[in-house]
Amino acid sequence: MKHITFYLDFISPYAYLAFETLPVSLMGHSYSVTYKPLLFAALLKHHGQLGPAEIAGKREWTYRQVLWQARAQGVDLHMPAAHPFNPLPLLRLAVACDAQGLPNRYVCETIFKHVWQGGLDATEAQRLQGLTDHLAPSRAPQDDAVKAQLKAHTDEAIAHGVFGVPTFEVDGKLFWGLDALPMLRAYLAGD
Repeated sequence: MKHITFYLDFISPYAYLAFETLPVSLMGHSYSVTYKPLLFAALLKHHGQLGPAEIAGKREWTYRQVLWQARAQGVDLHMPAAHPFNPLPLLRLAVACDAQGLPNRYVCETIFKHVWQGGLDATEAQRLQGLTDHLAPSRAPQDDAVKAQLKAHTDEAIAHGVFGVPTFEVDGKLFWGLDALPMLRAYLAGD
């Protein structure tokens, strides 16, 4: 059985699409997954890049493409009321839901759907409080230890060569982006 580390940030529509399609993409293979939230903006800063939503033409293309891809894959996706947004509260909430800072699939799915379904403001205070109440994290998302774990996930990703989200790491090899899922599947099959 192979182990996959899935580096993600809830701000990324590509991470959401990859999260939704991963089980079908890898059907028939034996694997386990660890979800590691990280701050995508820190990756961009480390590599001296702007995010797709920070470049006018690329922003429009990204939004059109992800909406088309979601429809083509049968995934419910509606752009949040504001994008980009500050994902830190959502990332910290995910990390706070597990003592080691590694949220399970349910936690990630709940947060992704909070952001990418319904077209609402992902960080509006009342919605965020409702999400927090629903997930009932074992630690306060504002806790210094939670912040340190999120930073550690981001630093680890940078040390491993991660430059974007979603990224899947298996056997020290990186598979970046939604379009890397067929390549990841082939790798799991021995290619």
